Amino acid sequence: MFLFSGTGALFWYNEWRYHLPTPVPDGYKPVGQGTPVALNWPGEMNPAKPLFLHFFNPDCPCSRFNIPNFQSIVRRYGSQVNFVIVVMNNDRYTAKEVQQKFKLDVPVLFDQSIAEACGVYSTPQAVLIDTQHKLYYRGNYNRSRYCTDERTNYANMAITGLLAAHYKLRFDPLALRSYGCSLPNCQK
Repeated sequence: MFLFSGTGALFWYNEWRYHLPTPVPDGYKPVGQGTPVALNWPGEMNPAKPLFLHFFNPDCPCSRFNIPNFQSIVRRYGSQVNFVIVVMNNDRYTAKEVQQKFKLDVPVLFDQSIAEACGVYSTPQAVLIDTQHKLYYRGNYNRSRYCTDERTNYANMAITGLLAAHYKLRFDPLALRSYGCSLPNCQK
């Protein structure tokens, strides 16, 4: 009975811990919607398409839970949007290994300065930049840790809104509050 209770308490603690927002780091500078974002787009990107940056940390459980959701988004919007995986806190993986993990052939960058330029301080996070190089969306994929709630599929809502030229899209606070692992050391 003690072992069963201990296992249940550990599971509850981990569920509770991952539902808390990621603490905002000291010195954080927010980047608001419509702010120009200076990035060097990878050479194979089509400048006539928006850019979707997927911030991923191989050591973050939340990032790993999100892989199927990201794969689905790429398959759905790949012809209309440029996709890039931005790997944070990496010291063990190559771009090819990350592509194999995702089963996707999208560019992989290891430039942590992109996170600061976009206002990202946790993983996983989605960033959508319009064709004028302005931040359209920075936030969560979904309110659910497992990215299974279709009603709050914020990343899909952002892409759909941008492609339909809705520049006054409003998201609820859960979309914009960071959840997941803190950067750069994947602590939660």
